[in-house]
Amino acid sequence: MIVSTNPTTDVELARYTPQSPQEVNDILDAAASAQAAWRRRDITDRTSLLREMARVLRDGRDTYAALITAEMGKPITEARTEIEKCATTCEYYAEHAPAQLADRPVTSNATESAVVYDPLGVVLAVMPWNYPFWQFFRFAAPALAAGNGTLLKHANNVPQCALAVEEIVRKAGAPGGLCRTLLIKVDQVAGLIADPRVAAVTLTGSTEVGAIVASRAAAVLKKQVLELGGSDPFVVLADADIAQAAATAVKARYVNAKRFIVEEAVADEFAAAFTAAAAALKVGDPTDPDTAIGPMARANLRDTLHDQVRRTVDAGAVLVLGGKVPDGPGCYYPPTVLDHVRPGMAAFDEETFGPVAAITRVTSADDAITLANQTEYGLGAALWTSDLDRAQRFARVLDAGAVFINGMVASDPRLPFGGIKRSGYGRELGAEGIREFVNTKTVWIGPAAPTA
Repeated sequence: MIVSTNPTTDVELARYTPQSPQEVNDILDAAASAQAAWRRRDITDRTSLLREMARVLRDGRDTYAALITAEMGKPITEARTEIEKCATTCEYYAEHAPAQLADRPVTSNATESAVVYDPLGVVLAVMPWNYPFWQFFRFAAPALAAGNGTLLKHANNVPQCALAVEEIVRKAGAPGGLCRTLLIKVDQVAGLIADPRVAAVTLTGSTEVGAIVASRAAAVLKKQVLELGGSDPFVVLADADIAQAAATAVKARYVNAKRFIVEEAVADEFAAAFTAAAAALKVGDPTDPDTAIGPMARANLRDTLHDQVRRTVDAGAVLVLGGKVPDGPGCYYPPTVLDHVRPGMAAFDEETFGPVAAITRVTSADDAITLANQTEYGLGAALWTSDLDRAQRFARVLDAGAVFINGMVASDPRLPFGGIKRSGYGRELGAEGIREFVNTKTVWIGPAAPTA
C-alpha cells in the first residue's frame, strides 16, 4: 500500500493500492497518444493551458496549501507561497515560451537554415516530498509549453499531493492522458525508464537515487535532468553587513543553505545573531500561520538528522542550540546550531536535511572560498561582502550552479537552476530549462532545383 500520514499527528490520512501493471500500461498508452496530438497544437494553445493552470492554482490556493501542510508538515504560510510560486511560473512560461522556442535562423551555405526546437515526447518526472507542488510545476510548465507530455512518480509519502497536481492540469483543460500521476512502488520505476513510450527522465532527489536513475536512463540512451543533493555554503566575509547576513542566513537555512562559513573577525557576532534569531523561531502546529518550523516529513529523516548532529558534536563541534529530539507526537526537531564545525565532521561533509545549521570559522576570505568548494556537491552558494568587485571575482570560482551575492539562494522562473558535481546536471527554469526536453534540430534548405 501507499500510505499518506500526517507527520504532525502521526495519523493516517489515506492509503492507495499501487496501480497494476495493466493500469500503468494504459496510462503510458494514453500519455503517448495525447502527446502525439499535443505537439501539433499551436504554441498559443499550449501556453493558454499554462494560464489556466495558474488560475486553477490560485483559485484553490488554500485547499492545496492545506494539503501540503497535512501531508508533509510544511508551515501553512510557506505552503501558500509554494502554490503562488507555481502559478507565477506557469504565467512566466505562458508569456515567454513562444520566444524561447522560436525558430532561430542561422547563416550558412544553405539557401536557408535554422535551428528549431521540437518536443521529445513523454517525460517521466521522479520527484521528492519537500516541495510537492513546486517540484512538479517547475518542470511541467516548460515541458508542456514545449509540446511534451508528463508522467509523475512522486514520493510515496505525498500521494494526495501527487493526485492533486494531476487534477489541476486536467481542470485547466489539458487533453486526457497528457499529464498523469503514477501511484507505484519504487521498484517499478526502472521499467518505466526503459519503456519506449517514455522519452526522457527528470529527477529531484538524493545523489544516490540520482546515480541509479541516470544509469538506467543511460542504458537506454535517454535524456536526463538531475537535481540532486546539496551542501550549500553561505559565506560571510568580514566586511559584510553582519546583522542582515545573519537574519537572511536563518531564513536560508530552512530553505537550502547548510554550511555557514564565516571569517573569524566577525564569527562571534554572526553566531550570536544567528542563534538568537533561530531560537526565536516558533516551532509547532504547521497550520498556525505564525509557525516557522513544523515537523519533518518522516521519522526516519529526523533520526538521520539527529545522528548527524550527534556525530558532529562527538567530533568536537559545539552545540549552541537545540540538538534534542522532543517528546510527544509528530516528527519534530528543534532549530539547532552547531559552531566550530570543521571539515571531516558530519555536518560539514554530509547533506543535512532539516533545521540544523553548521558554523565554520576561517581566517581569511580565500580560506572561506576554499572551504566553500570543499564538498562533493555544487548546487547553490551565497556570498556576503560589501566589496562587490571582489564578490564578482569570487562568484566565478565558487563551484556551484548558482551564486547569490548578498542574498539567499532561491529559484526564480526567469533564471536557470541546477547543480554541478554530485548535485547533478542539466537545468530547470529560464530559457535553458525549457530547452532541456526538446530536440534542437537543424533544418537546412538547399538551392531550389532549376525548372525546365
